[in-house]
Amino acid sequence: MNMTAPDVQQQLAKVAPLRAAIAQAIVGQHEVVEQLLIGLFAGGHCLLEGVPGLGKTLLVRTLGQALDLQSRRVQFTPDLMPSDILGTEILEEDHGTGHRHFKFQPGPVFTNLLLADELNRTPPKTQAALLEAMQERTVSQAGVTRELPKPFFVLATQNPLEQAGTYPLPEAQLDRFLLHVRVDYPSLDEERAIIEQTTGSQHAVVPTVMHADEVIALQARVREVHLGADLLDWIARLVRATRPGPDAPKEIAQYVRWGAGPRAGQSLVLAAKARALLHGRFAATREDIAALAAPVLRHRLLLSFAAEAEQRSADDVIAALLRTCPPPAG
Repeated sequence: MNMTAPDVQQQLAKVAPLRAAIAQAIVGQHEVVEQLLIGLFAGGHCLLEGVPGLGKTLLVRTLGQALDLQSRRVQFTPDLMPSDILGTEILEEDHGTGHRHFKFQPGPVFTNLLLADELNRTPPKTQAALLEAMQERTVSQAGVTRELPKPFFVLATQNPLEQAGTYPLPEAQLDRFLLHVRVDYPSLDEERAIIEQTTGSQHAVVPTVMHADEVIALQARVREVHLGADLLDWIARLVRATRPGPDAPKEIAQYVRWGAGPRAGQSLVLAAKARALLHGRFAATREDIAALAAPVLRHRLLLSFAAEAEQRSADDVIAALLRTCPPPAG
C-alpha cells in the first residue's frame, strides 16, 4: 500500500491536534505523552511508573477523552479478585418459566482503554488475570472465549517498589508491556502551571480529536512503515546482547541476571515504526530505535545484586549496551 497516499496524510494531520488536546489538561510531560501515543499506535500496552501525585491517572483519562475511547478504571488493591477485572457468571431466574441459568456479567476489562491503577498493589494472582487479555485480546471464562473491543489498550500505573504495600510484577506480566514509561517530577515552571491550573475555578476542556476507527487505521499503518534490514539486524543484536553469556558485553555479564526475550525485539521494531509515523516519516531510523531502547528494555532486564550494590539502574546498563553495540553506519 502507498504510504504517501492522501488518506495517510489526512490521518497523520490529526497527530498535532491530538498532542494539543492532551496539553489542554496535561502540563509538560511531552516525552511521556509521546511514548503513550507510540504504545497506542504500535498496538501495545504501557506501564507508567512514578510516585503518587504526578498526574498519571489524569493523563490516562485525558487520552481517552481526546480519542473518544470508552475507558474504565480499576483500582488495584490487595483484596481485588480476578473476577473483579474479567467478569463473572451470575445466576438469573426467568420469571416466566422459573428456569435458572448463568449469565456472564462482563468486567471492566471489556473496554477500549483500561486504566490499571497501582497494578503492583495487588498480589500476583490478580495481576495474572490480565495476561490473556493483554496478549490475545480475549477473555476466557467458563469455557467460553470472548473478544475484547478494538482497540484495546492497557495503561497500568505502578508505584516504585520501595513504597510500602507493593508486589513486584512477575516477568511474564512485565513482558506484556510494550513500553515502561517513567514519569518524573515536573520542572519549576511546569509545577507552578500545574498548581495554578488545578486550584482555579476553570477546568480544562479536552476536545475529541480522533475516534476508535481512526486509531485502528493508524495501528495498521504502523506495520507498513519501512525498517531496513541493517536496522533489523541491529535490533536483533541489541536484544541478544542483553543476555548474560560468554559473549555478553562486560556490563551485561556484570550487572544482568536475566536478559530480554524475543518479544523485546518485536516491541522495539513496532515502537520505532510508530515513532517514525508520529513524526510524519514512513521509514524508521537509528534515532527512533535509540530513543526507545530504554523504554522497551528497562522492564525486561533482571539486574544482579552487583548492580544493586553499585546503584546501577537498567537505564545505565542500556546506555552502556548502546555504546558497546553501536548502530550500523549510514
